[in-house]
Amino acid sequence: MSLIKELNRRNVFRVSIAYVVVAWLILQAADIILNNVEAPSWVFYSILMMLGIGLIVVVIFSWVFEMTPEGLKREHEVDRSQSITPHTGKKLNRLITGVLVLALGYFVVDKFVLAPGRDAALIEAALERAGTQQAADQLSTAAEAPAKSEKSIAVLPFVNMSDDAGNEYFSDGISEEILNALARVKELKVAGRTSSFAFKGKNQDLRTIGAALSVENILEGSVRKAGDKVRITAQLVKVDDGFHLWSDTYDRQLDDIFAIQDEIASAILQELKAALLEDGSAPLVSAARTQSEVYDLYLLAKQRMYERTELTLQAAADLLDKAIALDPEYAPAYAQRGIAAMLLSESSYGTIPNQQANAQAKLYLDKAVELDDNLAEAWAGLGLYYNGPPPQPAKSIEVLEKALAINPNLINAGNWLTLSYWSVNRATEAMALLDDITERDPLYKPAFGNRVYQMSLMGRFEEARAYVDSIEPFLPDAMQIMQTRAWIDNEQGNVAAGLRRMQAALEQQPTDRVYRVGVNRGHYLSHQYDEIFDDHWSGFYVLAMFNLGRIEEANIVARERAEVGVVQPLFTLLTANDQSELLIDYLEHRWPDLEAFQRDVPAPMFGYGAMACIALAYRQAGNQDRFLEAMAALDAANQSSKSQGIQSNNFLMVLASYHAMAGDNEQALGYLADAIDGGLITSAKISREYPYFRELEGNPEYQAIQTRMIEHLSAERKQLGLESI
Repeated sequence: MSLIKELNRRNVFRVSIAYVVVAWLILQAADIILNNVEAPSWVFYSILMMLGIGLIVVVIFSWVFEMTPEGLKREHEVDRSQSITPHTGKKLNRLITGVLVLALGYFVVDKFVLAPGRDAALIEAALERAGTQQAADQLSTAAEAPAKSEKSIAVLPFVNMSDDAGNEYFSDGISEEILNALARVKELKVAGRTSSFAFKGKNQDLRTIGAALSVENILEGSVRKAGDKVRITAQLVKVDDGFHLWSDTYDRQLDDIFAIQDEIASAILQELKAALLEDGSAPLVSAARTQSEVYDLYLLAKQRMYERTELTLQAAADLLDKAIALDPEYAPAYAQRGIAAMLLSESSYGTIPNQQANAQAKLYLDKAVELDDNLAEAWAGLGLYYNGPPPQPAKSIEVLEKALAINPNLINAGNWLTLSYWSVNRATEAMALLDDITERDPLYKPAFGNRVYQMSLMGRFEEARAYVDSIEPFLPDAMQIMQTRAWIDNEQGNVAAGLRRMQAALEQQPTDRVYRVGVNRGHYLSHQYDEIFDDHWSGFYVLAMFNLGRIEEANIVARERAEVGVVQPLFTLLTANDQSELLIDYLEHRWPDLEAFQRDVPAPMFGYGAMACIALAYRQAGNQDRFLEAMAALDAANQSSKSQGIQSNNFLMVLASYHAMAGDNEQALGYLADAIDGGLITSAKISREYPYFRELEGNPEYQAIQTRMIEHLSAERKQLGLESI
């Protein structure tokens, strides 16, 4: 008798099949129970191992023993003519059929009934680990809450359900990529990443989150990654009543991750389509495809870049280099690599010389556009590149507006476009853009800081303070809060308070260039010139060297800045040092006329100081035609800034300078008084840094203004434990 026939006669096959089906049911039940009690992963694997060993035992047992009317007997002890194995086999067939029907029924119930509710419970259980209700309540007042729209959604960070906590970057990355896919739909308002991720790990009622983010729908889910397999669950919930519009579970290979992301985004749009477009449809732009290993590196790099330190940015650059080496055709990796290169420059978070960093960045960004000219992130990166140094505002505005046309919800592009608008005196558009960004993503720190800065320049101090107060509970990085409060303090003349805040921030992050510049500003305003850091990218450093009498050193640094397109420090230095001839030589050697100069160095929103220097230089040189031309350009810029609500003290000084050169002393003194009484501090003798007012020296009103400034300066120095001036 053959082995196969003997195995069949002894019912070994039937017993094995019955055992495997029952074992499968046991494993499914164990998976549900162990997940709900948050048992360690080794418990499930132990059960699996025992069941595997049990299969071997059952096979051996069914071969060695046989069921008889008298009970179990060894097979060789049973008379073949008396054997009841055929009868036993029929019973086993019925048992197997019954168990298979039960398994199929369980599969149907699990897939279509239990899975959505079970996954929701898992998510909620994970979210209950931390958080308070107070934070979300406060966020709802972070900005004036706009009317909610059915066309709005927030994507909360998916919960990492993997055994390895280190896979959290993957679950965060998947959440962000789904958010990005939805954000490309122009008719859909998508809450920004920063604000949505602020609720990570928080136990908040979805209605509270919806009110805080001003959205009507919320997507939440979980990710379980094991080897080359991934399970993603997602559910779309309507905020006002908690109704589940849609939910699903995806068990796939990692190679299918892009398809899963698209399926989830498409399913959401299908549910929301009635509110999205008149014709009930919404286009979905799929993300670029690549290998699973490359995508994993890309997601990890993006999460590192959000941390914005030199070490994490370098780590991100290294990860992106590996991704590019594995897939030289993956455009998103090139785009992020270009942005990382600029962020690692000496004028940002790193130490790489600007020229080298920018040249490297341009190569990566051009390659990204070449591979995918519809990649918003690549155009946004080019916008950051053209923001400088050297600044090329016309080009930066062009490419950043293109990026936003592709993806209106691309927050970084909007923030960088704000900087470009500032540089060409488009303050109204900048403020509208900042309002929109902070409405979509109220906790996005760069836009938060920029909004406070512009509010301060517009004299909206109380509004700015209230805004900072509303954001403070949500930013664990207290340095950002201290920085914005210092900006408000400095603009109002509270120099001591502003300096202390910036020093406290710098103590926490000693290498942060923004905080170093802030401390330099405080030292300059308090006349602690010898305390200023050697920072060639800070205009305060040039002025400090000038006031210390280190003119040659100041000149070298100022000319370095001018060579990369930042001429204001050099023009200010030459004007203050009575070197009008050198200023004119520099100007006319590089630009054929003032129109060409204005194209390369347009009027910024906070005052066209460079043009004021040019006007004074031509006036002192006796070139009346060029003087009047410069004055006309200066007046046009002044009127534009005034019409847009700019009221900063520096701008008031530009206005005072214009009227002093125009011979209108009454207006000049009025604006000068407004600036000084508003808190501005210059050198002890105002006309040393502002030679426009030398003709006013001896005027009682002018002398009174200067006395008030010195009294204010002495009071601030006293608070810092310094001697009076």
